[in-house]
Amino acid sequence: MPAVGHPAPSVRVVCVIFNPGGELNAFAASLATATSATYELVLVNNGAPNDVARSLVDSGAARLVESGGNVGYGRAANLGARGSTAPWLVVANPDVVWHPGSLDALLGAAARHPRAGAFGPKILDEDGTVYPSARAIPSLGLGAGHALLARAWPSNPISRRYRRENATEHDTERPVGWLSGALLLLRREAFEDVQGFDTAYFMFFEDLDLGERLGSSGWENVVVPSATVTHAQGTSWKRTPEPMIRAHHASARRYVRGRYRRWYQAPVRWSVVLGLHARELAEVALSRRARSR
Repeated sequence: MPAVGHPAPSVRVVCVIFNPGGELNAFAASLATATSATYELVLVNNGAPNDVARSLVDSGAARLVESGGNVGYGRAANLGARGSTAPWLVVANPDVVWHPGSLDALLGAAARHPRAGAFGPKILDEDGTVYPSARAIPSLGLGAGHALLARAWPSNPISRRYRRENATEHDTERPVGWLSGALLLLRREAFEDVQGFDTAYFMFFEDLDLGERLGSSGWENVVVPSATVTHAQGTSWKRTPEPMIRAHHASARRYVRGRYRRWYQAPVRWSVVLGLHARELAEVALSRRARSR
């Protein structure tokens, strides 16, 4: 049951919001069916004052933290986690619907994997297909091949390898390279050990970066298919995709510069960065063309 107003919830659920609509009510209502553990729901507002969020706060279902502006996903999530004494943190998008018992399934997996710092559910798209939310840390070849081929040839073998698209893996609880930030259960000790999300990422790649740093610090990232959620991806920006396209590519360039920062890696680093610039221009042009039809 919700633990708003109770002294010691075992889970703090941090939901980063930006002008949400009814999907936030669906998130909060489904969360109540997802666990028997005590929890508190903390909404971190990156947008304008919001009636849906205020209604949840007024009803006692949530607490609101104002970030002071659109500070980005990772920075807002860190704000929401700050000061928590709960052993578990959830960081989630508001356009997620929890399936019954799904948070309990994640907490059950956490008991089985004491050296894991992050746990992710099976994520379904709205049509019921499995979203590839548990992925390998991208090598240069894997990342570049996926970036170049995924849009034109979605089923190419490089992207399938990167996204771990093996039918049997969809139902196997296992360690992976990193997990989608759409919904993560985090061991607070591990999250604090790596100092949370890197706030240099405004949006996108902060989950990859977190998973990689957890792995480097000796923590595992574990996907838990027995926990299931549905994600209505991009509810807040589908009608205006260009800013998100630009944010995605800016974060990709930041990740590449950080991953290949040594002087002798400069040719590789800049060739990939230039390729990302070219892909960004192409995707922006396609989005503008689609909107003009």
